Amino acid sequence: MRRKGPPRWSLLTRLLAMSALISVGSTGATAWLAVQSTTRAMRVEQGQILAHDTAVYDALGGYAVTHSDWSGVRETVRELARRTGRRIVLTTREREMIVDSSPGSPPLTQISAVIDPLQKGKPIDPRIVGPYRLTGWERKMVRKLADWRVKCLRGMGMTASRTDLASGRASVDAGVYGDFYCLAPEMERPTPTEVSALKTLTGLVKTCMRRKGVKLPYLGIESDFSWTTGKRKVGYSKIQACVDEGRRDQLLPYVTPPALLFVGIPGADPNPAFDLSPANIARIVGVSLLVLLVTLSVTALFAVRLVRPLRALTRAAQHPTGRQPRVSVRSRDEVGHLAMALNELSERRERAEEQRKAMVSDVAHELRNPLTCIRGLLESAGDGLVELDDELVASLLEEAGLLQRAIEDLQVLAAADAGRFRLERERVDLVALLAQVAAAHRGPARVAGVTLSARAHGEVTLIADPVRLRQAVGNLVSNALQHSPPGGRVAVEARRERGQVVIEVSDTGTGIGPADLDKVFQRFWRADGSRTGSGLGLAIVRQLAEAHGGTVEVASAPGELTVFVMRLPG
Repeated sequence: MRRKGPPRWSLLTRLLAMSALISVGSTGATAWLAVQSTTRAMRVEQGQILAHDTAVYDALGGYAVTHSDWSGVRETVRELARRTGRRIVLTTREREMIVDSSPGSPPLTQISAVIDPLQKGKPIDPRIVGPYRLTGWERKMVRKLADWRVKCLRGMGMTASRTDLASGRASVDAGVYGDFYCLAPEMERPTPTEVSALKTLTGLVKTCMRRKGVKLPYLGIESDFSWTTGKRKVGYSKIQACVDEGRRDQLLPYVTPPALLFVGIPGADPNPAFDLSPANIARIVGVSLLVLLVTLSVTALFAVRLVRPLRALTRAAQHPTGRQPRVSVRSRDEVGHLAMALNELSERRERAEEQRKAMVSDVAHELRNPLTCIRGLLESAGDGLVELDDELVASLLEEAGLLQRAIEDLQVLAAADAGRFRLERERVDLVALLAQVAAAHRGPARVAGVTLSARAHGEVTLIADPVRLRQAVGNLVSNALQHSPPGGRVAVEARRERGQVVIEVSDTGTGIGPADLDKVFQRFWRADGSRTGSGLGLAIVRQLAEAHGGTVEVASAPGELTVFVMRLPG
């Protein structure tokens, strides 16, 4: 019977794969829908929140750059809260309350932004004017010059416009090429207000540079805060850092102190949970039901395909005694292997039944022949047809001996088949054992005219049952003598070979045909169909060899040589 390895895709693997696939699909689909719905809703809400928060930050930032403190911000905060629907809280850096649009609500812990008009590392907000705010007549003069330049440029066919800055100074946007035409130098000169403020700034910058170990004999700062140091070369980064520091120190009294901004939902939990809308909940439930329906359909289909071969196996197993029908095998999983095993079991059972019938017939034949002969001789003697002399008694004893040997052989095989075969193991010297077997068969060999020899190559010993081993070797020798013609030779040899004990029995008899080599160890089989022996000797040899953990095999060249080889553990 061909051995079959484990299936590549077992039923368990397929069940696990199907369950995993369904679980991943259902979980993935539900999670995808939930994420999509939640993400869409959160994007809309976050977009609105971000727009409102940006508006609040810009408004309060504008207030911070145009006021020196937060004392008047309450009305601005209330208006922003009403317009955006958000709760707005302003505190100092030490978390001291400045203003709260919803007093009495739970405190907000998550800072939304820091409002610092002069925060280091960021450009100074151009809306912070401070001491650079022009007086009324300065503003009027600068704007008049700017209007003249715009008119001049437009008269030349160019596009130009005036822009009013927070300080009151006006600038002209004339494009790339317009900067070279209609120039008004008075427009670029600092006004007296700016000159005073720039002078103060220059002093602050020089003080900063002295702290860094650099003394500047000359420093000129323009109204756009560009600067020059004359012929002396000083690191740009040092001067620019001092200019920025000086501007912040100069503008500090004109802006509000830094504040912490908190933005939230009025009267709500500071850490709210997100709730799905009824429409999104309905979509999730619908998709879950669809996935459940698909899962049940796939499972039902798979179950039908799984149950169909099992039902076929059940019908085959419940078939009445006799020839059992074969089950069609179409898969390579556990069910397919079970079907193949059932088919093989059916074949073995049928072969066993055929062997049982053949064995009963052979046993009946083996027992009938000697019993018939004995009965016939006894009836003849009783009827006075033959005289009960020594020759008749010898014939009766011979037939009784055949009957007794057949019964004993059947007992040995029955014990082996039932698992009651026991061996009495001990250390056995094969030299002595072969000598005993040869001595027991000298007489039959002499009568048959066959030369019998036995020898062992060296000292050969093993652990075995001496009685059973002598029986096995004796059966081989007896079989060889029966099939050897007068003048033939039977040789028994023993040796060690690759950790095993090898016993060979060879004869120069009729031999065995290639077609019969596989049958010699079958019970009641005879090569020539004669009645010589019970036909169980070689079957017993195989049982005894296997009981000792060994094997027996035969090779034959018909008409020349036949060799039986028994290999036993050494």
